[in-house]
Amino acid sequence: MKAEKPKQALIITYYWPPCGGSGVQRWLKFAKYLREFGWEPIVYTVKNGEYPALDESLLKDVPEGMEIIQSEIWEPYQWYKKFVGRRKDDRMKPGFIIEKGKMSLREKFSRWVRGNFFIPDARKFWIKPSVKFLVERLRANPVDVIISTSTPQSSHMIALGVKRKTGIPWLADFRDPWTTIYFFKDLGLSKAAEAKHKQMEADVIREADAVTVVGAHLRGDLMGIVNRKIEVIPNGYDDSDIAGSGESMAADFCLTYIGMFMDTQNHEALWNGILDARNSDPQFAADFRLHLVGNVDHSILASISRCGLDTCMERKNYVAHSEVGKLLSQSAVLLLSINKGANAKGILTGKLFEYLAARRPILCVGPVDGDAAAVISETGAGVTIPWEDAEGISRLLRKWYSDWKSGKLVVESSGIEKYSRRELTGNLAKILDGIRKKK
Repeated sequence: MKAEKPKQALIITYYWPPCGGSGVQRWLKFAKYLREFGWEPIVYTVKNGEYPALDESLLKDVPEGMEIIQSEIWEPYQWYKKFVGRRKDDRMKPGFIIEKGKMSLREKFSRWVRGNFFIPDARKFWIKPSVKFLVERLRANPVDVIISTSTPQSSHMIALGVKRKTGIPWLADFRDPWTTIYFFKDLGLSKAAEAKHKQMEADVIREADAVTVVGAHLRGDLMGIVNRKIEVIPNGYDDSDIAGSGESMAADFCLTYIGMFMDTQNHEALWNGILDARNSDPQFAADFRLHLVGNVDHSILASISRCGLDTCMERKNYVAHSEVGKLLSQSAVLLLSINKGANAKGILTGKLFEYLAARRPILCVGPVDGDAAAVISETGAGVTIPWEDAEGISRLLRKWYSDWKSGKLVVESSGIEKYSRRELTGNLAKILDGIRKKK
C-alpha cells in the first residue's frame, strides 16, 4: 500500500537562521515541531538578507532534512548606509534604534523616503520576483497551505500574490502590527502613502484563509479593519532552550533586560525608581547590578547616566540564543519595559515567555490592562507597574531585594505550560488542518 504523502506547508519568512534576534524565533520553533502534528514545513527565505545579528546556534533547531528555498533580494540598505555615513558592514537594527546621538537630517530624510516610497517596506523588491518564482514552482510541486509572517510586510504581499494566482489556502501571521505599530506615525507618510499601506493591510486580512496574531489587542485592531475571525497564537518558550540552563543566582542582585531597548521604552520613572531604591539603602546600592543585553537606544543610556546608574550597569550587545537561558537563570529579577504608543496594550514580546520559563520574578513597566500584564497576572510570574509610578518601582525592588537577601525570592508561577512552543504548534496545526479541508 502506498504511503500517504505528508501534508506540506510553505512558510514565507524573511528571518531565518543564521539570522539572530527576536524575529526568527516564532516560525523557527513552529517549523521545529510541525512534523509532530503531521505537517512537513518548507521554508522560502532570502539568501542575502540584511540581518540585525547572526546566531549560528539557532541552526540546531532547523529540522533535519527540511527543504529550505532561498532567493536573492535587492535591498536599499547599502545606499542608505553610504548616504548617512555608516560603514558598509554595519548591521541594520529593527525598528528605529539610534545608538549614538540624535537622528541626523539625512537619517530623518531616509526615514521619510522609506515610508513614502518603499511600500510596504524596504523589502518590496523581493515581492514580484518571489511571486513569479513561487507560482512556477508550486505548479510543479504543489503544497497544501502557504504561510506568511510579518514583519516585514512584504512577506504577506508575496503570499497574497501567490494565493491570487494559485488558490492555495493561505495563513497570514502577524507577529507585529502593521499600521498601528509604534513607529508608523514617525514615517512622515503622505496621505496617499498612508492610504496605500492601509489598503494593502486590509487586502491581506480579507483575502487570507486564516489570520493569526500574537495577542488579543492586536486581534481587536485587525478585526476593526476587516470584521472576520482571527485566531490568537501567542509567542512562547521552548523547553529545550531552558533545559540545562538552571543556574544559581549571581552574587549580585541583578535586574536583567534582554533584547532591543528602544526610545519608546525609555520610562523615566523606571530609572528614578531604581535610583530611589539605591539612595534609600546603601546595602541595596552595593549589591544592585543592571544588566542590559542587546541593542540599546542612546536615549536610554543618557537617562541611565543622568541617574548615575551607569556605575552599576553591565552591557552586552548580543549573545547567542543558546546563552539566554543561562543569563535569565542567574538574574534575580527580569525587566520587561513596554513601549509607549497607540498599540502599547497589545505588545506581547517573545522575551516575556522565556522570562516565564526562567521562573524569576518579572518587573513589567507598562499598562496594567495590557496583554503582557494579563499573562503575568494569570501565571503569577511578577508584577506590572504603570509607566509613571517611580515610587511603586522603588518599593517593589526593595521588597524583592529583602527577599533575595534572606534567600526567599521565589516565584510561585503556574499554568505556563500552555505557552510551550510544542503546545502552541499543536494549536497552529489545527488551524492549518481547517483551511486545508476548505480547499
